[in-house]
Amino acid sequence: MTVPNTKSASPVMVIIAFAIVYIVWGSTYFFIQKAVADFPPFMLGALRFLIAGILMTLWCLIRGEKLFGIPNIKHAIISGIILLFFGNGIIIWVEQSVPSGLASITVSSAPLWFVFLDQRKWSENFRSRSIILGLIIGLAGVFMLFSEQVSASIKGTGGIPMGTMALLLLASISWAAGSLYSKYKSSKGSTMVNTSWQMMAAGFAFLPGMLIRNEFNGFNWSDVSSGAWLSLLYLVFLGSIAGFSAYVWLLKVRPAMQVSTYAYVNPVVAVLLGVFLANEKISLIQILGLITILGSVLLINMAKYRQEKLAERANSATLATN
Repeated sequence: MTVPNTKSASPVMVIIAFAIVYIVWGSTYFFIQKAVADFPPFMLGALRFLIAGILMTLWCLIRGEKLFGIPNIKHAIISGIILLFFGNGIIIWVEQSVPSGLASITVSSAPLWFVFLDQRKWSENFRSRSIILGLIIGLAGVFMLFSEQVSASIKGTGGIPMGTMALLLLASISWAAGSLYSKYKSSKGSTMVNTSWQMMAAGFAFLPGMLIRNEFNGFNWSDVSSGAWLSLLYLVFLGSIAGFSAYVWLLKVRPAMQVSTYAYVNPVVAVLLGVFLANEKISLIQILGLITILGSVLLINMAKYRQEKLAERANSATLATN
């Protein structure tokens, strides 16, 4: 299959989409933890993505979108399971025992996996010293942000268990792999239709786990707190419908590695929410980590911006000589 060129898009829409992915997704860690306190993990995943998928499907029908393009359905189902069932499902599972701010460490290595897994961009990415430097600086910032917890885990005095860290790494790899698959395989057709199928596929993928674990046993809907219900609604409408739709659209119109810079900002938002809403403590080294992460995002985006401007000038020069 021929890889589509990056599509042109309104700069304002790109900025809005990045703001949603950066900020809203950073906040979902906090709301996942509030929801999973009352909902079993597989049930939460099924409810979140089935509700969002059904609502988006109904909206597609109202708009007269074509829902049943067979190639698109297949690719959307595969990418939805990789992205949302594995990538997001692991986060839901981990946040049963890990604070939301610490769980956000999973996104820290996502840009690195984008570089290694996006074979079609190797020649471009590995030629840019600024991009590679930005990745290194960003990962250094994330290490600073979570170094105290990692050190405690290694010493056996607390922190994140090594098995949990392995799961978080798997979630990050799955997210990068699913994102690239979605970019290159599900690029045709309506973004909303693709997103609807991705969410429906993920929602159904959670159902077997819910049944195997017998999560309905001892579960009472009346015991679910209002905070958990509101968190579920937030995850459905902002985290899934708004956030994921913006993310899939950005993958169509911007380079995958530039889109992956959300991975450096999400932990910042997650940690700040933990500090201000959950009374979590933040140390000086974590503050330095936050500043370092933001600097890396700026460096990567500036490098991509320069590459695009050079490409535009080269195209203009070619057209002028023809």
